[in-house]
Amino acid sequence: MKLTLDDIADLRAYERERATFRAQIIDLKKLRRVRIGPFVTVLFESRDTIRFQIQEMARAERMLSDEAIQTELDIYNPLIPEPGRLSATLFIELTSKAELEEWLPKLVGVERAVRLHIGDEVVAATPESAHEEQLTRDDVTASVHYVCFDVTPAQVAALTTAPVTLAIEHPEYGHATTLLEDTVRELAADAA
Repeated sequence: MKLTLDDIADLRAYERERATFRAQIIDLKKLRRVRIGPFVTVLFESRDTIRFQIQEMARAERMLSDEAIQTELDIYNPLIPEPGRLSATLFIELTSKAELEEWLPKLVGVERAVRLHIGDEVVAATPESAHEEQLTRDDVTASVHYVCFDVTPAQVAALTTAPVTLAIEHPEYGHATTLLEDTVRELAADAA
């Protein structure tokens, strides 16, 4: 279910809940974050992670108007998973200028090289359409991408019974990680 203005607390109300909510989100992200190789991480988004993102943006930028909050809702609501669709943020976590200059040109197209293996089935990630134009370039990739996985009902059912691996199958970066049972349970609930 997408977020609405009523789901976003005003700044004073958010400050009262922030410490508890932030602790819950940190725990939730531990279940939903998957490291693939030495410097790529994928965070499977949920309604709660997206609400946290919007609340933190509103707090940092002191957003007070419904119009400003609605703009954030319009930007981030497409990242909330729904039945038959998982949503994730891909982070290329490089820390030095030299690493960025070396790897970001090499990883062009990485957002289209992410694969979710569910048993023998392979689900290719697609860039989230609302963000694709801003983040996809021909000569250098962005360090953050938003991707979706469209899964069939049979694939959703298989999530809890088959081995599940998340992979990047890019010519310059080929790595895979088997998902933990708790992570798979989260994803199955998202896509059901």
